[in-house]
Amino acid sequence: MHPSPPIAPDPSGVSLVVGDEELLVDRAVASLVAEAKAPGEAATPDQGIGGAADVRDVPAAGLGPGELAALVSPSLFGGAQAVVIRGIQDASRELAAALERYAVSAEPDMVLVLTHAGGAKGKALLTALTKNGIRVIRCAKISRADERMNFVRDEFRRLGRKADQGVVRTLIDAVGNDLSELAAACAQLSSDVTGAIDQPAVARYYRGRAEASGFSVADRTVEGRLGDALEQLRWALATGVAPVLITSALAQGVRSLGKVGAMPRGKSSEALAGQLGLPSWKIDRVRRQLNGWTPDGVADALHAVAEADAQVKGEGASAGYALERAIRRIVACRDRG
Repeated sequence: MHPSPPIAPDPSGVSLVVGDEELLVDRAVASLVAEAKAPGEAATPDQGIGGAADVRDVPAAGLGPGELAALVSPSLFGGAQAVVIRGIQDASRELAAALERYAVSAEPDMVLVLTHAGGAKGKALLTALTKNGIRVIRCAKISRADERMNFVRDEFRRLGRKADQGVVRTLIDAVGNDLSELAAACAQLSSDVTGAIDQPAVARYYRGRAEASGFSVADRTVEGRLGDALEQLRWALATGVAPVLITSALAQGVRSLGKVGAMPRGKSSEALAGQLGLPSWKIDRVRRQLNGWTPDGVADALHAVAEADAQVKGEGASAGYALERAIRRIVACRDRG
């Protein structure tokens, strides 16, 4: 999915942005509101909506039909206007009815942008507005690893830069899964790095986070590198990584061993990607990590992670001790293989 697709003009002036991916929703709203600006002044999706002419941005919760009428009334001074009403899944029954009526008889000089989280709440209003033929922009949640990698690649491309798969993977490992943080990291690297953006450049910017992430701890653990895993654990805790994120990474690492290990070895990683919900590069990595593991060892390792998770969340006196003990037990499970 491209982070900020071009949005074609809509004669009705009413648009609906559906989804709960905050960054993509905000960018879509900014592009739509830019239509209310005078020719030649249109903002980019990254500039927000503050520069548009007479823009009003309000939540649907608590908004009444009378307030809606006031918001969408023509300006006394003429010129384009824009109104953004966010979270219409929270609209009252009266406001929902007023929005339906307005959608079929919108003011010609008004840009009205509505956002809806896309869930079951307020679905009747969503369905009614869609049937009225207004423009709909969907911003689906990015949850799969391959979709997140595509997002980062698209961000660099949008900024006029290139990044190979290693750079994308390193940046995600360092920064995490939040799209806003990833977008900001892409912009920072694109602005500050001259020449090619490579893995050493990412490591220089995010050394502490990249080297001390929970996934770094997990990778070294399932690979049986006890000394490295404990060193990374201590560094991660010292730099403020939450213990619960480390147990989560350990759980993902061990579960991946079980999922990939149960698949036929002759089947390509590309063929397994859709079935397992993992990118092909991750499957290749896990296959290398499987060396030394048995199904019983994986099962025992999962028990060790579950116990550590419970202790980290309150049952144990020391989260650090619980994590170190879990890492030692997981490595021992592998060594038995």
